[in-house]
Amino acid sequence: MAAEAAGKFLAWLATERRASPLTVAAYGTSLRRFLLFLTDHLGGEPDLAALATLSAADLRAWLAHEANRKAQNATRARHLSAVRSFFKFLARRMGVSNPQLALLSTPRVARPLPRALTLPQARDVAENIIGTSDDPAIQTRDVALFTLLYGCGLRISEALALDVGAAPLPGRQDMLRVVGKGSKTRIVPVLPVVRDAIAAWLRVHPTPEPDAPLFTGARGGRLNPRIAQRTMEQYRALAGLPYHATPHALRHSFATHLLADGADLRTIQDLLGHASLSTTQRYTHVDTAALMEVWRRSHPRG
Repeated sequence: MAAEAAGKFLAWLATERRASPLTVAAYGTSLRRFLLFLTDHLGGEPDLAALATLSAADLRAWLAHEANRKAQNATRARHLSAVRSFFKFLARRMGVSNPQLALLSTPRVARPLPRALTLPQARDVAENIIGTSDDPAIQTRDVALFTLLYGCGLRISEALALDVGAAPLPGRQDMLRVVGKGSKTRIVPVLPVVRDAIAAWLRVHPTPEPDAPLFTGARGGRLNPRIAQRTMEQYRALAGLPYHATPHALRHSFATHLLADGADLRTIQDLLGHASLSTTQRYTHVDTAALMEVWRRSHPRG
């Protein structure tokens, strides 16, 4: 029966694919809902032969059923992904295939808008962030790191990949070479406040050789991104910042604040290293949303 095949698929997912327990549970929920629908739709519990002969109309009826249950596009897309993975497993391991799945379009999922901090919040993080450490050197490192993230719009992975030899310093260089996603290189300008913060960190850096990591952990190796995220979480609680105040939110803040101050999208695209302008255009929606919020608060008929 189909339910037994689904159990084998979930076991394969957990053992051979080593998917996380949460992923296995989510796939299990999607498949149970799919098979329950088929049991009602077909008038009986489906077997493998029934799965192989499902029509595109049957599959679309399932998606429509999920929509009637108020499942959002993201939820239906997740269910469809689980079912597609299940059918791939059936084709490879049990010789059961159904080409009708290829005719289904994945429900469109709206990309969430970037969540930026306000200008005062971003400045506060960059200038004052401290974690739970009482070590002045670590505090200096954290200020340098978060000032760099906000001042240059870097991803946390890009900042932590930098070596000492690439560090922008006062009087030495005002541009930074960044290696981003897909090993694409871009050049970003560095503000004096960023260079000063990095210079302060290098004065107490434990191993300031050119090929050493720019940002080091307590044991001298390259700083783990989870440590930086935890530092932000600690400071977020201390300063009463919103839950979306993360290291990546500083990158969003960099782009949003540039756009609000008149920078053009092409320039912001180059600075962020986006391959597509459509990715950068999400920030125009953020700016519009902020404008509408001000209008609602300020207009007498708002």
